[in-house]
Amino acid sequence: MAVGVFDSGLGGLTVHRAIQQRLPDLPLVYFGDSAHAPYGVRKPDDIYALTCAATQRLWDEGCDLVILACNTASAAALRRMQESFVPKDKRVLGVFVPLIEALTERQWGDNSPPREVAIKHVALFATPATVASRAFQRELAFRAIGVDVEAQPCGGVVDAIEDGDEILAEALVTSHVEALKRRMPLPEAAILGCTHYPLMQDQFQRALGPDVRVFSQANLVAESLADYLGRHPEFIGSGTESKYLTTGDPARVSSKATQFLRQRITFESA
Repeated sequence: MAVGVFDSGLGGLTVHRAIQQRLPDLPLVYFGDSAHAPYGVRKPDDIYALTCAATQRLWDEGCDLVILACNTASAAALRRMQESFVPKDKRVLGVFVPLIEALTERQWGDNSPPREVAIKHVALFATPATVASRAFQRELAFRAIGVDVEAQPCGGVVDAIEDGDEILAEALVTSHVEALKRRMPLPEAAILGCTHYPLMQDQFQRALGPDVRVFSQANLVAESLADYLGRHPEFIGSGTESKYLTTGDPARVSSKATQFLRQRITFESA
């Protein structure tokens, strides 16, 4: 019954935890590619190759459905994977469409034409690769009109989180928010377009101010997955064991994961 959850490192654990809470009986296999993190500064071909390799590893674990709990992979690799890599008996799903559907107040699977929405000024915080892909803007344009998006590439934040340096991560978040607000002084909403960033959500909210609604993905993705599996139970894979896999040093990755999620997590070598 296992479902795979993939991320370039630790960020996808925010999605993994939300899925665990929403679907407590569903075995989950988490794969963190910490040896190659961060993905946000890599070229699209590198991201595609690494994401395909990780997905294949999760398929080998009996996970017929894999969630790319990595916005960079979702933005740079998912469409290409679905067109040329994913066989008919497997599924690979990304994470930012559920968030955009929530932002535009659409129900899951609503394919009606784009329309005006209440929120007009949106700040997007994401990795440099996700910002360069313009995937958020493209998906948003399918669903909404008249929305101004200001994107801020947040270099260094993922590295600081992966290194366990909370002080540096907080300082970088503040700096990136200040840089964006110089271009968009009064955003109405902010998208945390990287699954690492919810680990810094309180800092984003403090820097943005209490009047800005901050959207992060974990709970939205968990709800979307529950809905999807309810409609497509055939993609619940054959795996029965939950585990955490990493391409990095298992002891070090386990320590950092435990530090940031404040619960004991034990990785094994992928």
